[in-house]
Amino acid sequence: MMLFRGIFLSVAMLFSLSAFAQEQMLFSSELNKTRYQSLVEELRCPKCQNQNLADSGSGIAVDLRELVHQMIDQGKTDQEIVDYMVARYGSFVLYRPQHSTATFLLWYGPFILLGIGLLAFVAVVMASHNRRGRNL
Repeated sequence: MMLFRGIFLSVAMLFSLSAFAQEQMLFSSELNKTRYQSLVEELRCPKCQNQNLADSGSGIAVDLRELVHQMIDQGKTDQEIVDYMVARYGSFVLYRPQHSTATFLLWYGPFILLGIGLLAFVAVVMASHNRRGRNL
C-alpha cells in the first residue's frame, strides 16, 4: 500500500512540476502570450500522432514550445514561425494543411464524392420513376 502511495505521489509531483515549468514562460505582452498559445495549439508534435505541441509531453514538443517562445521574443511573425516548422519537419506539423495541388483531394474530395453520390441518387430515382411510368 505504501508503494502505491509513493508511486502516486511521484507521478503527481512530476505532472505538477511540468505544468509549473510550462507556466513559467514570461511574455513581453499579452499579445505575445496569445500568439504563443495559438501557435502551440495549431502546430502538431512531430513525434506524436494527433497531438498538438500544447498537449504533448514528449521531449521534442517541450523543445519546440521553447523554440516558439524564443522566436516570438525575437520578433518573428506567426507565418515565419510556421514556415520554419514546415521547412524543418514537413507539412505534417500543420493541423490545417495548406491549399495546394497536393492537398486538393484532401480539402475538396469529400465535396466531390458527395456531389457524385447525389448525382447517382438522382439518376437511380429518375430511372426508377421512368420504369414505373412504363409499367402503368
